[in-house]
Amino acid sequence: MIPLTLAEVATAVGGSTHDIPDSAVRVTGPVVRDSREVVPGALFVAFAGARADGHDFAAGAVADGAVAVLATRPVGVPAIVVDDVQEALGRLARHVIEQLGATVIGLTGSAGKTSTKDLLAQLLQRLAPTVWTPGSLNNEIGLPLTALSADRETRHLVLEMGARGIGHIRYLTGLTPPRIGLVLNVGSAHIGEFGGREQIAQAKGELVEALPAEAEGGIAVLNADDPLVSAMRTRTKAKVVTFGEAPEADVRAENVTLNDRGQAVFTLQTPSGCADVTLRLYGEHHVSNALAAAAVASELGMPAGEIATALCAADSLSHWRMEVTELPDGVTVVNDAYNANPESMKAALRTLAAMGGPAQARGGRTWAVLGAMAELGERSLAEHDAVGRLAVRLNVSKLVAVGGTEAAWLQMGAYNEGSWGEESVHVSDAEAAIDLLRTQVRPGDIVLVKASRSVGLESVALALIEGAAR
Repeated sequence: MIPLTLAEVATAVGGSTHDIPDSAVRVTGPVVRDSREVVPGALFVAFAGARADGHDFAAGAVADGAVAVLATRPVGVPAIVVDDVQEALGRLARHVIEQLGATVIGLTGSAGKTSTKDLLAQLLQRLAPTVWTPGSLNNEIGLPLTALSADRETRHLVLEMGARGIGHIRYLTGLTPPRIGLVLNVGSAHIGEFGGREQIAQAKGELVEALPAEAEGGIAVLNADDPLVSAMRTRTKAKVVTFGEAPEADVRAENVTLNDRGQAVFTLQTPSGCADVTLRLYGEHHVSNALAAAAVASELGMPAGEIATALCAADSLSHWRMEVTELPDGVTVVNDAYNANPESMKAALRTLAAMGGPAQARGGRTWAVLGAMAELGERSLAEHDAVGRLAVRLNVSKLVAVGGTEAAWLQMGAYNEGSWGEESVHVSDAEAAIDLLRTQVRPGDIVLVKASRSVGLESVALALIEGAAR
């Protein structure tokens, strides 16, 4: 964060100072909400949660070096007291952003946000100092904390923006007004909460509505392959730039193929020229993510050749997203257990099939260890059934459906599609899946693990990996 005196912080957030001997003392460290992350010069934000109240850790935070605490009541140590800590955190982020000369880039979409954000950050770092959202901290708390980690050297601020309903992205853009807005897609994630894809599109489009006009430097980067996203061009006064595989896209991919490792190979076409790309990430779905990142980088002055070089070198910066581990015994584990929705689940299965072709030719097998996709509402049965059927159509060797009702729908979809017998099985939980895999997986097999975060299937992938390491 840029250094600010406690008096400046209090003014920015509309708070009052308590137990502060000298309001000219500066916050020189990060703004943190976890007292374990406090370092000298930090500002500790005391949130009152369901399990713990940050106010109870205020004294310890100051003892560890925090300059003060942002709180809703006096805590006996230097504090700036406000009515609402979350609102104050947002105000502080807005205050800092207004003092920086950084280009704020907001991105949203139903799927691929985190992977695209990681790609874009790695591209823009080559141009100038860049700060980006860690992991998936894309809500009303994580976003301002990310913004506050920027300093006066920061030139690009890449902010992932999530939404659980109409108005959420509008709120986030009010905290950190973007100059560039990137909308990836409108899919089925959280459709149970929103009520339909049209409502999801309404929420995601709030990002482009918040952009400045083209004359003021505003740029909306839209997916030409997604009709609901393309239609958002009517909701913004910013310059519109498109990406995708459609011939009319400004930044597009041509001659897309997958190599035998499941990595995309394509020719990148941009207004500044073309270049060949082989992604290090796994799965054809990353082509769209790469094009989205390339479109933003191109608008910020990066030539096609440099974009291609950066994309070829880019890795996943976030855990459990198509994370491939080749074990000493010849088993390959694909840990994609961070989250799941119908689109990402199908993309992961297609990647497994692409990776599995050479393996199956050598006698190996492909395993899809799948769990529930959350928040699908009345679409849940149909979507889980469709995923089970797709596993059969892609010739996945073994399907292990893990969990309760949704997992049963997955297994039933596979059974009805392919008259499978032992090829598909429904187990009760992750421990049962681990026991099954440990006895049946053999060298040369490829194991994909994927489900919504709430299922906790990362434990299955980690058990296989840690077991092989012993």
